[in-house]
Amino acid sequence: MRQQIEGSQAVARTVAACRPQVICAYPISPQTHIVETLSRLVQSGALTGCEYLNVDSEFAAMSAAIGASAAGARTYTATASQGLLYMVEAVYNASGLGLPIVMTVANRAIGAPINIWNDHSDAMSQRDSGWIQLYAEDNQHAADLHVQAYRLAEEVSLPVMVCMDGFILTHAVEEVEVPDAEQVDAFLPPYDPRQVLDPDEPVSIGAMVGPEAFLEVRYLAHLRQMQALATIPRIAADFAAVTGRHRDGLVSRYRMEDADLVVVALGSVLGTLKDTVDSLRDEGLPVGVLGITSFRPFPLAAVGEALAHTSRVLVLEKSLAVGIGGAVSSNVRTALAARPVPTTTVIAGLGGRPILRSSLDTVIRGTLAGEVPDLFFLDLKTDLVEREVARMRAARRSGPAAENILRDVAGVGDPHAVGRPR
Repeated sequence: MRQQIEGSQAVARTVAACRPQVICAYPISPQTHIVETLSRLVQSGALTGCEYLNVDSEFAAMSAAIGASAAGARTYTATASQGLLYMVEAVYNASGLGLPIVMTVANRAIGAPINIWNDHSDAMSQRDSGWIQLYAEDNQHAADLHVQAYRLAEEVSLPVMVCMDGFILTHAVEEVEVPDAEQVDAFLPPYDPRQVLDPDEPVSIGAMVGPEAFLEVRYLAHLRQMQALATIPRIAADFAAVTGRHRDGLVSRYRMEDADLVVVALGSVLGTLKDTVDSLRDEGLPVGVLGITSFRPFPLAAVGEALAHTSRVLVLEKSLAVGIGGAVSSNVRTALAARPVPTTTVIAGLGGRPILRSSLDTVIRGTLAGEVPDLFFLDLKTDLVEREVARMRAARRSGPAAENILRDVAGVGDPHAVGRPR
């Protein structure tokens, strides 16, 4: 049934329909509404057969999820930002052990400085952790991806992050058709783990592996990701057959016919990009959009094929790989290795800064005209940067950059003295 519902609640109700047996919960904005809703569903009896664990940290949440999954339970957790970083050791353990945990990452910037708003820095920091990463464009997509994530995780025995933009999606109320238990049961088979701790058949899980076998173990982790790459489109098609809602599980194309320039992006910014491209197309400008749903495993062949006839690519990134530029861009360039195409990396939306249609319009037109450098920071306030650079040159103890810039924004900063009013 279609209903007006907050994104977090839609995800929580979808997860409940997947019948998790263990939920490991620790709150951190902006995912808190998800685990709060799940707790109410368990407490009210709407979700039965589920152990809801209130743990004392994000590290404990992932550690408990590892134990529950290894014992044969369908397991769920959620996190964001610093919480994801706090559980990193266990995040790697979950994938290294091949445990099919599903986790929502409500994407949020990571510090320092502290910032609670949206960008993709948190999940991108874990892109090589061995987890599958799926990015949602809108709340309907986010809900549907969670059902597919369980099927995918359990088929290939790997954990899956479903990444949805914090606040932009998690707290947005929009029309969503929440998958019901009957639909989910028709699509998602009962959990049959590939490995399980069984007292009647004791085994060791996570034992020490030395150099004589570690390479082979890591190769098998890569092999399972490649199996997932082939499995994702089939699962998306099976889901469409049950629900009538079809999206390609790897990439999505929008107005890419005869496009000279294609903008590549992940997540909720795709909606704004599509609106921008519609306006540009009305003027006859040949621009299209390629959305990436599966960032890990990265669909090299699908991206390369989609961009086979374009003459220029613009990759819009909501994270910054400090010292090089773009994480997504490097993967796109690899996909284009057989036919090198000029590729512009645009860093945008960091820390929740709005990505405006007017700004996108300007940078797309500039890219078409060859006026945008290979690495470009959208709506960068260069005057603030220049003032801080001047401070650093003027004095070794120039003070903390973040606080200096905040004072400049407030109009009370002195470019040559820290903490001293004008």
